[in-house]
Amino acid sequence: MKSDLNKKVDFSIIRYANCWEDADILFQGLAPIEGKKILSIASAGDNSFLLLKSSPELLVAVDVNKTQLYLTELKKVCIKHMGREEVLQFLGFKRGSGDRYSTFDSIKNHLSNECRNYWEKNIKQLKKGVIYEGKFEKYFILFGKRILPFIHFRKTTSKLFEEKSEEEQTLFYNNKWNNLQWRLLFKIFFSKYVMGKFGRDPKFLEQVKVPVSEYIYAKAAHHLKSKHSQTNFMLRFNLTGRFANLLPPYLQRENYDVIKKNIDKLVVFEGFAEDAFNKYGKFHYMNLSNIFEYMDDELFLKTGKVLSENLEEKGRIAYWNLMVPRRISQILPNSMEYKKELSEKLSKIDRGFFYNQFIVDEAN
Repeated sequence: MKSDLNKKVDFSIIRYANCWEDADILFQGLAPIEGKKILSIASAGDNSFLLLKSSPELLVAVDVNKTQLYLTELKKVCIKHMGREEVLQFLGFKRGSGDRYSTFDSIKNHLSNECRNYWEKNIKQLKKGVIYEGKFEKYFILFGKRILPFIHFRKTTSKLFEEKSEEEQTLFYNNKWNNLQWRLLFKIFFSKYVMGKFGRDPKFLEQVKVPVSEYIYAKAAHHLKSKHSQTNFMLRFNLTGRFANLLPPYLQRENYDVIKKNIDKLVVFEGFAEDAFNKYGKFHYMNLSNIFEYMDDELFLKTGKVLSENLEEKGRIAYWNLMVPRRISQILPNSMEYKKELSEKLSKIDRGFFYNQFIVDEAN
């Protein structure tokens, strides 16, 4: 099931400093029971942390990208050894606050040697606030700083996020937001070429057959007309390059203490899911992010088989489709059941508005 993506994509940089999938619907979809084993694609760590709310026996945050694992380990150590406010300051949610060098010095000896060496060599990323240092984040920051000001005044952008009814939000989008400049510059900036150059690696877009800019524009339009866009932390960052007063779920006050309590249940693991199975055996739940987006049909089938064989009875797999349709239960109907009603319900409230669908499959 192993791909050669790690040989084709530059993994020496932070690709994602934050997770851009909705952790809340992930938790609802998997519905993990206490004391079970969870496999989770690490990415930036955020969604794996939220799954700790279930008090698992073990949560393996797996990734082939060492740099993403260094980031996940750093956040883990922060959560374990700091209070919530200090974590917010150190990671960058409160910009320009505190001495991040001194904070790093206070926790660095809790990191593995390899992880500590990486951050000591890249200390400037910590000073700036590491949540802004991913390639994908810099792509959005570029849009917010260089592109959006040519489309709308800051006052208009602020009004987009002001509290209003669904009808008022739709009218604002149609009459004030969706002008010619927005349509033109948005589609250029979020084209396959520009996104591949400045955002996601072009290798991640190889299987995409749909017109990328038209697809993302349509998804954005649908969400921007909804009042839910007013409190969407992902959208706020996508458009402005900052979170403002909005936070991802793992750092929200109501979740933080239980995550901190269970933080030692999370282990970072370098490799593919298959490697994790060889070491830890079968899992009850799997968060697979959108890994199938990068696979051709043959590799997807092979991967689906390995995943289903290493899922406990009635265990669940959750994942996202962006622009490439993939569903394990469709290619392996004898071993996996598509939780259609649940998947469709959660897809409708997904704050990752750019995804086509969120899928939950359950082992027969």
